Amino acid sequence: MATKILSALFFIRCAVAQLSGAVGPSTAYAAKASTKTCNVLDYGAKATGTEDIGPPLASAWAACKNGGLVYVPPGTYGIQTAVTLKDGSASAVQLDGTIYRNGAVPGDEFISVNGCTDFEFFSGNSKGAIQGYGYEYIENGTYGTRLLRFTNVNHFSVHGFALVDSPSYYIVFDTCSNGEIYNIIIRGIQIGETDGIDVWGENIWVHDVEVTNGDECVTVKSPAKNFLIESIYCNLSGGTAIGSLGTGTAISNIYYRNLYMNQADACYLKTNNGDGTVTDVTWDTVIVHGGAYILAVNEAWGSSDGGKGVQLSNLNFTVCASFIAPVLFSVDS
Repeated sequence: MATKILSALFFIRCAVAQLSGAVGPSTAYAAKASTKTCNVLDYGAKATGTEDIGPPLASAWAACKNGGLVYVPPGTYGIQTAVTLKDGSASAVQLDGTIYRNGAVPGDEFISVNGCTDFEFFSGNSKGAIQGYGYEYIENGTYGTRLLRFTNVNHFSVHGFALVDSPSYYIVFDTCSNGEIYNIIIRGIQIGETDGIDVWGENIWVHDVEVTNGDECVTVKSPAKNFLIESIYCNLSGGTAIGSLGTGTAISNIYYRNLYMNQADACYLKTNNGDGTVTDVTWDTVIVHGGAYILAVNEAWGSSDGGKGVQLSNLNFTVCASFIAPVLFSVDS
């Protein structure tokens, strides 16, 4: 492996990527609520802080997934059962209470949303939260269940709540499109394998997100096209990453703007003998206070995927920093 570390004030910005169309749900949540509201308390939930909200949440979703709104009112709830909310249309989930992990939650995520369109997951009072008590796993060298996952969700928004101390990754957006992700705060202990937001798909706007963790802040994975990622605050984290990238990589038209990095990397692009392309990526106005690198392009990350390498083209950068910051270029020789 050949590694080069350069010192630079940074580069220039040339290209501008943009969203390819409208994002967010097409029906307002108030209209969904007026059609039908399913309060989880009416389906057996109890705000005791320990009793399992999983089955009541699933029942409320079954009753309201076509045109209605599932409501979790203020209060504290436990979760022991993983919940899958799938095949919804013109629906919403309003989380105004706090959900606490109470024991082991089997499965891959506390709450998984699959195959929905015109969907909204949000807190109406900005007090909704999920507490994962991840330290109970991590202090013993293990990881547990992720908090949230959205898969094949189209025309959606996710916003207005807090995610705290996940036992693993916090929130994943898998093959989603035409979405808006915003006004989310993520906080946990500083350790790896706890990505804040992982996202891939098409036409996604991520903005006004704050992440304090020990791993990546907002990470773009492949395939991804037409993303706008702005007003992101990364504290004590791996920063805004791209990757890791394997074979068949297809990432284009990604625009970062107004990133604030506190002891975090503004960009860490990572791959090892993958293939495909990353093209037309812009980092516009990055404010850096510490962190290992302003920019890292690491094509020797981890183990080899057996390809001929990911082709990178038209990467553009601007930065605001009060110090001479290092840039890393690492390639597999």
